Amino acid sequence: MERQEFGIQGDRIAKSAFDMALRQFNDAADKLGLDDDLRQILSSCKRELTVHFPVRMDDGTVKVFTGYRVQHNYSRGPGKGGIRYHPQVDLEEVKALAMWMTWKCAVVGIPYGGAKGGVICDPKSMSMGELERMTRRYTTEISLLIGPERDIPAPDVNTTPQVMAWLMDTYSMHKGYSVPAVVTGKPLSIGGSEGRNEATAKGCHFCIREACKVLGMDFKRSTAVIQGFGNAGAASARFLHDDGAKVVAVSDSRGGVYNPSGLNPHDVIRYKQETGSVVGFPKTERVSNEEILELECDILVPAALERQLTEKNAPRIKAKLIAEDANGPTTPEADEILTAKGALIIPDILANAGGVTVSYFEWVQDLMALFWTPDEINAKLEQIMVRSFRDVKKTADDYGVNMRVAANMLAIKRVAEATRVRGMYP
Repeated sequence: MERQEFGIQGDRIAKSAFDMALRQFNDAADKLGLDDDLRQILSSCKRELTVHFPVRMDDGTVKVFTGYRVQHNYSRGPGKGGIRYHPQVDLEEVKALAMWMTWKCAVVGIPYGGAKGGVICDPKSMSMGELERMTRRYTTEISLLIGPERDIPAPDVNTTPQVMAWLMDTYSMHKGYSVPAVVTGKPLSIGGSEGRNEATAKGCHFCIREACKVLGMDFKRSTAVIQGFGNAGAASARFLHDDGAKVVAVSDSRGGVYNPSGLNPHDVIRYKQETGSVVGFPKTERVSNEEILELECDILVPAALERQLTEKNAPRIKAKLIAEDANGPTTPEADEILTAKGALIIPDILANAGGVTVSYFEWVQDLMALFWTPDEINAKLEQIMVRSFRDVKKTADDYGVNMRVAANMLAIKRVAEATRVRGMYP
């Protein structure tokens, strides 16, 4: 008998980020033989909150913003997930990101469920005062869902440690006392953790090194391309360069730069700080964010937004190793094409799980009021990422599937078991 699909038909092209997440879920659930009851539970988000709130702008006018907070699953612990500020944020995207957070936490063995939030806005056109007022009002609107034992936000696209500080302070003002564990990714001065800002890229780097061993690739003779030069992308470029790889191209929202002889990411970072973009960096050829994905290279690191690798450009992707430092950068259709070409994809729920792992460390440290050194943080992170990569690779080999399906299988199996053991209330 043909099995039942939940949320999306198996032969339908994913039209939204949540469709894509559901298709990935169903592919892994098929391999696991997951029963229909658990499929229904795990393919649904537990809570979806949409808020519309007014903010007074610097010119005295009032603008109404729309924001979201979605909680996907709490079977393994409190919700965990970032908040993004972006003009293209929508509910379907936030639902997908919340689901991916559930699997991300499970694949690295962290006792969290998945959540995500966002506000539809253009933060680059807003002043610091406007951002602060918007953040504090948004925090107030979602405060009925968040808390150190319930749902712990973190930075994401266009949100920073300062934004997290405003969020923590607003929540604390409502409580009447300081609650540092309500949010992670905070400044060190108010309970942040050493190593948090670079954790996503650091975790990805540990996975890339392990993947090079699997492929028999000489890391120090490899070439790398990074799409996206925000916090994660810039740090990834720097770690690859410092460890001996040749970074030949990087890009940000305005475009990219390419030099087959190699770039020094440290210099590119300084240039972007001075000019606002990597575009125009000396002795480079300008490339678009679409073109950069198709350059000749060994390692490709998508570190921007989702749905960058699609069925349209996948046939032209030349990288042997793709490490997803962004969430959802590869569509299911592109996955099939790239896998057939022999590329090894380190999926997002594994590749960029370093951020949530060190967020977990920060949360634990805040609850204990006892903090670890940078060396202790990095040692713990490396141990978890290397173990998780090897667990996923073993699952891939045991079931004869690619790394994405294997990562989802491992994560879904863990969440399904927790859901089954806890039972259904009432």
